[in-house]
Amino acid sequence: MSSPREPRSGSPPRVMACDTPVVFVVDDDVSVRESLELLIHSAGWRPEMFASAEDFLERSDIDGPSCLVLDVKLPNLTGLDLQKRIVDRVDLPIIFITGYGDVPTTVAAMKAGAVDFVTKPFGDDVLLNAISQALGRSRAALARRAESRALRDRYTSLTPRERETMALVVSGLLNKQIAAQLGISQITVKAHRGRVMRKMQVDSVAELVRAAAVLDANAQSRPSYESRP
Repeated sequence: MSSPREPRSGSPPRVMACDTPVVFVVDDDVSVRESLELLIHSAGWRPEMFASAEDFLERSDIDGPSCLVLDVKLPNLTGLDLQKRIVDRVDLPIIFITGYGDVPTTVAAMKAGAVDFVTKPFGDDVLLNAISQALGRSRAALARRAESRALRDRYTSLTPRERETMALVVSGLLNKQIAAQLGISQITVKAHRGRVMRKMQVDSVAELVRAAAVLDANAQSRPSYESRP
């Protein structure tokens, strides 16, 4: 049976906090949904059941570990179609289930990022193990996202001059070289450098370089961290 869902509005989906890991199930077979709901609940996770991909897409995002058990063959929007719609949700690993498993479909699903592909009928342990691994991936993705958010907040706290100094430090320049490039004294460079290290909460240049790399990796198509205001 389907869980209550919040209607969509013109605003972005509201992120809902959740302590217990959530396992979403999308399957148009009511008997499969009912059996999986009991199985997932018995494992200590919170099941949420949906009869179609469209119903699932109306569900608000959650702020906590989760995964999606997704049937390949669905009416209208198929499981593979839904996977494409949520490809950016790295915190929501997908486990495909199907009674019509074939090599091309499996390859397509796995290439698109699915963590597992289970063919019906399957043993309880097979699915529970797959869910456990998927939730582990979800936790790791959430931890990386939290770390990236914290790094962005720390970087935002830097003054424009401190950001210039940080960019030059991670590029490998010495204090005297930074001073010459910025037209300031080495003493001032040391002061800026110290504040950068303190605000970024790092103890070494190597850690600062790693922080800068994370900022750049998450910026993707946005301007690099050196030029952000």
